[in-house]
Amino acid sequence: MKAVVLNRETENKIELKDLTLQALGEEEVRIQIKAAALNHRDEWARQGLYPNLKDGAVFGSDGAGVVVEVGENVDKAWIGKDVVINPAMDWGNDPKAQSKAFHILGIPSNGTLAEFIQVKADRIHLKPSHMSWEEAAALPLAGLTAFRALMVQGRLQPGEKVLVTGFGGGVAQFAAQFASAHGAEVYVSSSSMEKIKSAISHGIKAGFNYRDEDWAMQAIGEVGGFDLVIDSAMGSTLDNLIQVLNPGGRLVFYGATKGNPMGFNARKVYWNQLSIIGSTMGTDEDFERMLDFVITKKITPVIDQVFELNDALEAFERMKQGLQLGKIVIRI
Repeated sequence: MKAVVLNRETENKIELKDLTLQALGEEEVRIQIKAAALNHRDEWARQGLYPNLKDGAVFGSDGAGVVVEVGENVDKAWIGKDVVINPAMDWGNDPKAQSKAFHILGIPSNGTLAEFIQVKADRIHLKPSHMSWEEAAALPLAGLTAFRALMVQGRLQPGEKVLVTGFGGGVAQFAAQFASAHGAEVYVSSSSMEKIKSAISHGIKAGFNYRDEDWAMQAIGEVGGFDLVIDSAMGSTLDNLIQVLNPGGRLVFYGATKGNPMGFNARKVYWNQLSIIGSTMGTDEDFERMLDFVITKKITPVIDQVFELNDALEAFERMKQGLQLGKIVIRI
């Protein structure tokens, strides 16, 4: 089978290679992948910024396809079913936080950027029928991350005012869509006016350019404050996010792409009874609830661009440039 693998000996660090299918385990299913989607972790692995890297491992955490074979202990009724894959592996029994064994499908293990993949049967779910293959492939990792950040850690309620930062990436796109579908009043921030205009065209109330030094004061003047902020940057942005929170507000962050904050307004946090909460991926129950939510609300992912498997390098380069508005998908 053809697969996109890590090869740090090459100039671009990736290689399209023919691999031999492994024997199918008793609890596994073999899926013919129809489409896969990139996440930042794929590009970080290509850049050598991810732990436990090994050459020859297949990229990709997101994927959708057709079950073509099942292991001895798997219900044969799965054969021929259209499915999406839950990439959150070995969360554990505690819904509050993942176990030490938790990992994400894809590098350093073999992932979805291949013609076939084998996963345990408990990782698959029926593909939402209202989604195309490309849309379904774009959903799992980012959709799960956004859903847990909003609904579980953020405890979003209808009518609340929500700010989603860094609009343009997959998780932020889903967070904005999910919050709107749940009845919240949603705002975004971005450094790109084009992305802000796109958000507004998709029903978002307004957006703020976080490169403007006074964007926080603009937001307070226009909105009054936010009940919930969803962020993935941290770093020096933290003080502004604390500033725009209403008393009793919650700040949920699922990443720290700008690094650790140098300090923050501790007095405002305790005086205004603010909560700062971490979040990542989600439990199997979170994934099932997320799927039910997108099916009930008929939510479809925002697709930035679709590439063919032979053009995987172009897809990675687009991810590296950070110009995408929505998910980058590779058709297999």
